[in-house]
Amino acid sequence: MTFTIYLTSYILNLTSYILHLTFMKLRTERLLITDLSLAYLNEIHQLHSLPEVDEFNTLGIPESIQVTKELILGWLEQKEATPRMSYVFCIKLIETNQFIGLIGLKSGKLNYKTAEAWFKTHPDFWNKGYTSEALQEILKFAFHKLILHRVEAGCAVGNIASIKVLEKAGMTREGMKREILPIRGKWADNYFYSILEKEFG
Repeated sequence: MTFTIYLTSYILNLTSYILHLTFMKLRTERLLITDLSLAYLNEIHQLHSLPEVDEFNTLGIPESIQVTKELILGWLEQKEATPRMSYVFCIKLIETNQFIGLIGLKSGKLNYKTAEAWFKTHPDFWNKGYTSEALQEILKFAFHKLILHRVEAGCAVGNIASIKVLEKAGMTREGMKREILPIRGKWADNYFYSILEKEFG
């Protein structure tokens, strides 16, 4: 049993190291999903400053672009960790190279082989299937490249759009935690979803 855990950790560490040396770039039919870069500071600040995006966001609207810059620098610092436990990607349209959002994956303890997925899409690109397309690619990355067993996600109970995206991806609602999300001075309930490697298809 100890050997199995050690071997699993070694494989995940090696995979993380190889990915650490590579600028990540995933591609779907319509989207280019690339490693985060400070070059997208203005686009990310605009995304986080939109009331529609902030509606169910625990970060809140940034007070200044410097706040957004510090957030990005924190994400970039996490990217340099070995093993790499956090992935934040920019989502762009292949046709125009236009930035349309962010999607991320944050790993848990190595021997649990789990991660949490999250996403934010600019409202101009809602209801076009882009978020579902990006999430499907991230799940593929999680299960086929990172060799994870389980991917989780959560969203506020009122976030109907995200609920639809998660359920379209084949994720199962496992339960609800009451008043766990601090959103604009109030507490919101949160649904928890997951998908297992054997369910991804």
